[in-house]
Amino acid sequence: MAELNQDGGGGKKGGKVRSKKNGGRVDLTAMVDLAFLLITFFMLTTSLNKPQAMDVNMPDKNKDKNALDPEIEIADNRSITLLLGSDNKIAWYYGQLANPISAPAVVDYSKEGIRKIVLEKKAQVPQVANGKDLIVVIRPSDKSVQRNLVDILDEMKITDVKRFMISKIKPEEVEVLKTNGIYND
Repeated sequence: MAELNQDGGGGKKGGKVRSKKNGGRVDLTAMVDLAFLLITFFMLTTSLNKPQAMDVNMPDKNKDKNALDPEIEIADNRSITLLLGSDNKIAWYYGQLANPISAPAVVDYSKEGIRKIVLEKKAQVPQVANGKDLIVVIRPSDKSVQRNLVDILDEMKITDVKRFMISKIKPEEVEVLKTNGIYND
């Protein structure tokens, strides 16, 4: 049993011996029980936040050791390529870079920027590509920051794009970034 004892006086004064008086006793058992009940209540009623993460499917490891960077064929009329540059800007083109359907243009990460472009192309592609959906190729440059990649992955989730991939940027695409002024140090 938990208790709190308080000693009464009992020292010698003037040579007289006084008897010790016991102070009051406080039983703390009920307070300890209450504290444990409150701790248990708050532990059981608190909801813990789950970390928010986006699932990204990664390809299997390349089984052919000779093919270091295999080129993936993507239909011109259903692919849009996003080149992540510096200064929170994106250069995009529709089709292949050598012969683009839409020439490279520069936008930002805003609602009226890349989101508007992706939504327009997402609506346009099934009409042109016999009902197939849009493929987005994301190519971050070495001048882009990690936040840019996270922002563009968020845009893919917001616009509900089902097919997208992240790949290495090509030297000719770096030249596109340089000519558009978004490959700064």
